[in-house]
Amino acid sequence: MDLQASYNVTSVTEFILLGLTERRELQPVLFAIFLLAYVATVGGNLGILAAILVEPKLHTPMYFFLGNLSVLDIGCISVTVPPMLVRLLSQERAVPFAACLIQLFFFHLLAGVDCFLLTAMAYDRFLAICHPLTYTVRMSRGVQGVLVATSWACSFGNALTHTVALSTLDFCGPNVVNHFYCDLPPLFYLACSSTHLNELLLFAVSVIMAGIPIVLIITSYLQVAAAVLRIRSAEGRRKAFSTCSSHLAVVGMFYGAGIFNYTRLGSVEASDQSKGVGILNTVLSPLLNPLIYSLRNPDVQGALRHVFTGQRASV
Repeated sequence: MDLQASYNVTSVTEFILLGLTERRELQPVLFAIFLLAYVATVGGNLGILAAILVEPKLHTPMYFFLGNLSVLDIGCISVTVPPMLVRLLSQERAVPFAACLIQLFFFHLLAGVDCFLLTAMAYDRFLAICHPLTYTVRMSRGVQGVLVATSWACSFGNALTHTVALSTLDFCGPNVVNHFYCDLPPLFYLACSSTHLNELLLFAVSVIMAGIPIVLIITSYLQVAAAVLRIRSAEGRRKAFSTCSSHLAVVGMFYGAGIFNYTRLGSVEASDQSKGVGILNTVLSPLLNPLIYSLRNPDVQGALRHVFTGQRASV
């Protein structure tokens, strides 16, 4: 009897992802929408990368971090959307347990780097506006490299911790995931064993991955706001606020969605709502980032014009 129970605990070898909807008539529409969003996201972020590479005026720390953010956006949407598109075409919703863990790992790896990178960008703006005389020394190429490498190292530890912790849980059925990609909250809901320690771990690590960066970002921008208000030139204040507001828009969207998603565990309603938040995190945020950073930035606009038409912006 005990042996049979033990066998049942390990019987789940795959998960069934419900996706965004079970209505077949809507699936071709969703396929077209998300394929278009994926192509636009990859194209937009590749355009930002190309602009940064070809335009010498963009070879600055701020755009170095923005280029890294574009790489992360491409990676984040590629981890979730293409598998969803394949499932919409094939109508095959089963995902092997190992594949689910791999998707979970890479999603949290890339999203975690995003957390730290947005913090590094806030620190960059703080130094540029509050300490302009020592900016080039404090934000040297070596410092930029250390910040990015540290972001990847910390995020790798976070993603590996959650993936290993999830793999120790028992899944004996049901195996239907009410989501369009594998993530922690909907998988916790399906576990047969207690997820209390996993949820505590998620909370504790979230303080490090999100809480500390949010405090640092807010602190940086409070000092930036105070420094900008002391600028006598109205044009100078406008330019400084314009640069910072773009970053704050991305920060608000990214952290707002993440906090909503990972602080509402254990209910069907939360799982249903997390689909919308998942779209914001994995699709809309990577899609909007190039627009937010380029639409109001004449330097980026000029560089993009050079990339796509070969015509350099007038100096």
